Amino acid sequence: MRRRDFITLLGGTVAWPLAARAQQPRNLPRIGVLVSASPPHPFADAFRQGLHALGYSEGQNILVEYRYTEGRSDLAQQFAEEFVRLGVDVIVAHYAIGVSAAMAATRTIPIVMAAHGAPLQLGDIDSLARPGGNVTGLSAMDAEIGGKRVQLLRGLIPNLARIAVLATTPTTSPFSVPFVEDLRLAATSAGLHFEPILIGGPSELQSAFAAMAKAKAQAVVVQAFFDPRYAILIELAAKYQLAYMSGSRDAVAAGGLVSLSAHWLELYARAAFYVDKILKGAKPADLPVEQPTKFEFAINLKTARALGLTVSPTLLATADEVIE
Repeated sequence: MRRRDFITLLGGTVAWPLAARAQQPRNLPRIGVLVSASPPHPFADAFRQGLHALGYSEGQNILVEYRYTEGRSDLAQQFAEEFVRLGVDVIVAHYAIGVSAAMAATRTIPIVMAAHGAPLQLGDIDSLARPGGNVTGLSAMDAEIGGKRVQLLRGLIPNLARIAVLATTPTTSPFSVPFVEDLRLAATSAGLHFEPILIGGPSELQSAFAAMAKAKAQAVVVQAFFDPRYAILIELAAKYQLAYMSGSRDAVAAGGLVSLSAHWLELYARAAFYVDKILKGAKPADLPVEQPTKFEFAINLKTARALGLTVSPTLLATADEVIE
């Protein structure tokens, strides 16, 4: 078959012949999903489960197009514009990068945030109760729990005096601005020295951790953007004897010290609720944005011992998962 008979999809997705697309029922609602990561990623499975629970089956009564942006804003923009050309009925956007790209591509196609870490702070919605415009969905409150994160680190490290944050530059992801500011306020209120380390991407991780060590940081809170790189993050944290906190339970299982975040899989699955409401006629502007009611705390005791930390029974009792 000639090359022009295929549409090649970037970012780890599959190339489908145009003829195969033409055979799909035209009257089925089509959903475009922007995943701000590389495949495989748990978003797709959780979202499918959410759809199935509401009676949807891909290829039978709904069509879902997945695009993986690898955390790159340029790919997110490219795929968002592709979804507009395809005429999708709803765009589901994972993380702030995906939401920003979708909003730049369309002001008419409904956009479901799944989930956004700081939709109010970045002005992507008017309010939680009435988001306005064509955007609604879920907030992970990831830029609002800096106080909880600092409190947890102080409970783990009795002599904590200096804390770093590893985040992207605002150009790479605008979410870093409220994320860093939330932690800065929390650290300052707790009387801690605060060291923000902002980098453009994973290629700068080595120099970032060297800078943390030079600043004598004892702990680092890592923006979710870098979670897929937790293997090298754990290695660097161990090298410089840094307590590594993230929003990823998987990072803790692999050797990070501690994680605190919303239950991501529940948020991913809950995005299907918004898709269902919109396909049945609801307007995004009228669908309130939901926030998590519970945050998950996981801790790795082996890593704690390696850092010379003794975790109190009281703190252990509050953990959702203790990894030995």
